[in-house]
Amino acid sequence: MTTDLGAYLRARRDRLRPEDHGFETGRGRRVRGLRRQEVAQLAGISADYYLRLEQGKDRRPSAQVLASLARTFGLDADGREHLFRLAGQVGPRPHPPVSPGAGTDGGPEAVRGPSVDLASMLSSWSTIPAYVVDRHHDLVAVNDLGRMLLPARCEPGSNVLEEVVRRAARETDERHRAAWERTVADMTAALRFHADPGEPRLDELVGILSQRSQTFRRVWADHEARPLREGWAPVEVEPFGSVTFRWQTLAVSGGEHFLSSFSGPPGSAAAAAVEYLRARHQVEVRLREDAILDAWRSVPSWSGETESSNVSVP
Repeated sequence: MTTDLGAYLRARRDRLRPEDHGFETGRGRRVRGLRRQEVAQLAGISADYYLRLEQGKDRRPSAQVLASLARTFGLDADGREHLFRLAGQVGPRPHPPVSPGAGTDGGPEAVRGPSVDLASMLSSWSTIPAYVVDRHHDLVAVNDLGRMLLPARCEPGSNVLEEVVRRAARETDERHRAAWERTVADMTAALRFHADPGEPRLDELVGILSQRSQTFRRVWADHEARPLREGWAPVEVEPFGSVTFRWQTLAVSGGEHFLSSFSGPPGSAAAAAVEYLRARHQVEVRLREDAILDAWRSVPSWSGETESSNVSVP
C-alpha cells in the first residue's frame, strides 16, 4: 500500500524532466518524468530500495537517504522539511488542550483555540485586520477589521479555505478569479505542509474541497507543500472595489496556529481602505452604543420616571 511518503516521492519524480538530468527522451519512455531507477541512480541508492520507498514497504529511510532524495528532487527548505516529516524524521507536534466549550468529534467546532493571551491581543488590534487559523485553516479568532475583510461567511469555527473556494467560484471577472484561485492554490499547499496525514479533520476537508475546486484537486494531487509567509492579494472593499493588500502569516502558539495580517504602504489604496474600515467600524460601534443607551433610557424603572428611582440619567 502506497504511503503518504511514497505518494510524495512519486509526485516529485513525475515532475522531473529527463533532459535536465542527462537522460534520453525517446518514444520508449512511458512515464511522465523520470523512471524509478533513474531517480535511484541520481540519489545514489539501489533501484530496489527506492521502489520499496514508493510502494510503502519501507517507511523510515535514514536522514542520509532523505537528504540525497531532497537534492535529487531539487527541494527547497520547505519541501525538504515536508519530506523529512513524512518519513518520521521530525517529532509529532504537541497538541494543546482543546478550548473550553469545543466539540470532540473532530469537526470545525473542535478547533483547538489559541491561548487566551493571543486571543486578547488579537481583539485589541484596532489598526490592522488580522485573524488566526489552525493547521487546517479552521478560523479560531478574528478581530473586527479582519472580519470586514474575510468572506462573508467566515466566523470562528468555519474554514477559511472553504470560504475562499466559494468566493472564487462566484467571481465573474476573470482577472479577479485568477487571483482568488492563486489564493486557493497557496492555501492548499499550506494545508498539505502543516496538517498531519491521517487526521479525520484533514480527510474530511480533502473530501469536501476535492468536490468543489479543480484548483484544490490539482495542487493536492501534485503534493505541493509549502507554508504561507507573505504576499499580495486582492480583496473587495466597498466602495473601493478590488484593493491589493500585503499579507503576512506567522506561526504562533507552538506552530499549531497561524496569524495573518493585512496592510498596505502609507498612501496606498490598501492603507486608505483600512482607515475607511476603521472609521466605519467606529461608527457602527457608536450606533450600537446609542441604541443600547436609548433602550436603557426607555425603561421606566431606570429612566427616573418612577418615584422610587434614584438613578440620574444624563
